[in-house]
Amino acid sequence: MERRNVDILGKLDWLTLLIVLVIMICGWFSICGASADLENPQLFSFATRPGKQMVWILCSLALCAVVLFITQNFYNSYSYLIYVAFLVLLLVTIFVASDTKGSRSWLHLGPVSLQPAEFAKFATALALARYVDRYDFNPHDMGDLLKACAIFAAPMLLIVLQNETGSALVYVAFLLVLYREGMTGSVLFLGVCAVVFFILEIKFGVVELSGQPFKMGTWLVLTLIQLLESLIIWNMSKDRKLTFTVLGIGIGGMLLGLAVSSAIIPFKVTLLQSVLILITSIYIIFRAFKDIARHYMLAAAFGILAVGYLFSVDYAFNEILKPHQRTRINVILGLEEDLQGAGYNVNQSLIAIGSGGLWGKGFMKGTQTKLKYVPEQDTDFIFCTVGEEQGFKGSAFVLLLYLGLLMRLLYLSERQSSVFGRVYGYSVVCILFFHLFINIGMVLGITPVIGIPLPFFSYGGSSLWGFTILLAVFLRIDAERTASY
Repeated sequence: MERRNVDILGKLDWLTLLIVLVIMICGWFSICGASADLENPQLFSFATRPGKQMVWILCSLALCAVVLFITQNFYNSYSYLIYVAFLVLLLVTIFVASDTKGSRSWLHLGPVSLQPAEFAKFATALALARYVDRYDFNPHDMGDLLKACAIFAAPMLLIVLQNETGSALVYVAFLLVLYREGMTGSVLFLGVCAVVFFILEIKFGVVELSGQPFKMGTWLVLTLIQLLESLIIWNMSKDRKLTFTVLGIGIGGMLLGLAVSSAIIPFKVTLLQSVLILITSIYIIFRAFKDIARHYMLAAAFGILAVGYLFSVDYAFNEILKPHQRTRINVILGLEEDLQGAGYNVNQSLIAIGSGGLWGKGFMKGTQTKLKYVPEQDTDFIFCTVGEEQGFKGSAFVLLLYLGLLMRLLYLSERQSSVFGRVYGYSVVCILFFHLFINIGMVLGITPVIGIPLPFFSYGGSSLWGFTILLAVFLRIDAERTASY
């Protein structure tokens, strides 16, 4: 069947485009404030960063127009081909890209440098949308779920091999998309547990508990595992006797061990906790077979795997992470105060934002940014320029713009008539949200510094063009949501 003609200009969501355009303009003014020379501004000269960014913006608008005139059928039909092409490009980049600040992720094409990882996001979103759109896709089937995860795990791995860990972490956002499509919340639960266990073990792993011969971090995590294992059993069975038995063996045994260690013979209570978790897990497995309730085994698997994960944290932190990554995490957790090293960017950023006050110092009048105290002040840390020059009011305005954009995209995603369109739309939302949350968190010192840009705002052609393609494809899909074929 032939597809009827679609009036793109009439069906296009102009409100979304307007919000993005305002964000781009605000970003350009912030780049001017961060990098322009007061004595010789030359804001529109291609030799300056504001001038280059203006060219990137104009090119992104032209790129958006081109993408909007490519039909949804093309994106749907060739999504896998586009995805494979970008996987190959990511692989080639590892070997042909030159070393730039320790990573091999930039391709230099004459005067232009492009980062394939930024463009691979839209290709991955297309492939995931196409896979989930299969009539037989079941988010509760482990095989289907693993295949869906493999779609974004593949580019993630290649980007890690380029030594761009920050850009690779963005792909974790696709888990939220699968959750929207019906993936069990246990996956997100496990992810949250992994983060919490990691933080507790690292932050309190050097603190002894009241002179006992074991560390507070390990004790806290093992106690939490015991409590969560009991809660999982209760959620699955609503069996009070089974739940209190598991809780009693775990917590009761731990409290008895603490009493013996404190009053009689000091010993590693954490070792006892590990054994108790193993015992409760074996008991749960026994009950699973006895009651013909195999799903109980999930609680047992959680306990055993959680303990294994806990004892791998120290190895991963000390042997796998690089020194600068360990230092950044220690600074965030308050274990180190490195104001001249890893914590320098964040400290200067906080000073810049704080000095802006309520109303700000005015356009191009920020002392922290104009005197170059904040590194990467027009890329990863550009939000501190907004805080210093425009103050709280300017920062709030920018955040409201992003909130409006995300809410609008959520609305557009929910009104899609196809699973393909909805999944792609949520991919756009989740990627933008992840970038926004991590970038603002870096500037405020509440998330690790992993070097990802603020969407449509930070200086740079690759990120701007990558986000433009990502969004424009969705706007085209949305414009065709009621088209008949």
